[in-house]
Amino acid sequence: MSDSTLTTLPATSSVDEAIEVVDRDGAVIIEDFADAGTLRGLWEDLGPDLERQADGDGRLVGEKTRILPGLVRRSARSVTIMRQPHFLGTARHFLQRPVKAWLGEQRVELVPTIQLGISRVIQTWPGVALQGLHRDDTAHLRTHPGPESRVQVMVAASEFTARNGATRVIPGSHRWDDERAPRDDEAVPAEMRTGSALLWLGSTYHGAGVNASDGPRTGLSYAYDLGNLRQEENQYLSIPLEVVRGLPEDIQRLLGYEACPPMCGLYELNDPMLLLRDGSADPAAVSGTR
Repeated sequence: MSDSTLTTLPATSSVDEAIEVVDRDGAVIIEDFADAGTLRGLWEDLGPDLERQADGDGRLVGEKTRILPGLVRRSARSVTIMRQPHFLGTARHFLQRPVKAWLGEQRVELVPTIQLGISRVIQTWPGVALQGLHRDDTAHLRTHPGPESRVQVMVAASEFTARNGATRVIPGSHRWDDERAPRDDEAVPAEMRTGSALLWLGSTYHGAGVNASDGPRTGLSYAYDLGNLRQEENQYLSIPLEVVRGLPEDIQRLLGYEACPPMCGLYELNDPMLLLRDGSADPAAVSGTR
């Protein structure tokens, strides 16, 4: 068993304090990440759909595990999670780092955007098998060491304990190269009470533990990805356009309706925000051609 531990910070900690811990360890636990009202509202919105969700078959989703995707569509309370300062601030710090490039003879500096990559409930039941330790930025075919491509949270919708399969994390593994394999005895459980959250980098090794309790363990996971990368969960198909148009502009941009410099995410060679402002799904109306 690893002698390492995960640092837990109170909700009153500054974003900079959280960033400092994540930079050092690759992960941090934030107490009271979601207030009781937000958590209760999320559960009211998501609980019925989760109960109807089938268990995984062991292929894409593990057995004795239920995953409910598309949480922004299913609950307006997701906006609160997306705007949570420790989550959003840490994501912007690690992901929105300037990149220098030549444009002809001019040296320019490009700052990538960020976008919501996933939003899902993950519920593991007694008897679930140990999940292999992995890096979530594998979805982006990343190599290590290198710039980060994802920052993720797991909000505890129920208590996370070593007995009920709390997410296991290897502190410091975000600094490893790709030749070093993770070992189970290096991982420590992210034990936290309901409403707290585990915040980690896409390059940090982690995985769900065995649920040896007599009830389910439930978490709500959201991730921000670099804007120049394809989202793992397609927000454009997941959330109807009429729902997107009713969301605040900052949330629209975080869902991916924003072009990322230099030229990713364009719609008919325009910023997709024009589509939302125009109120039409007709490409000709957005581009100004008929």
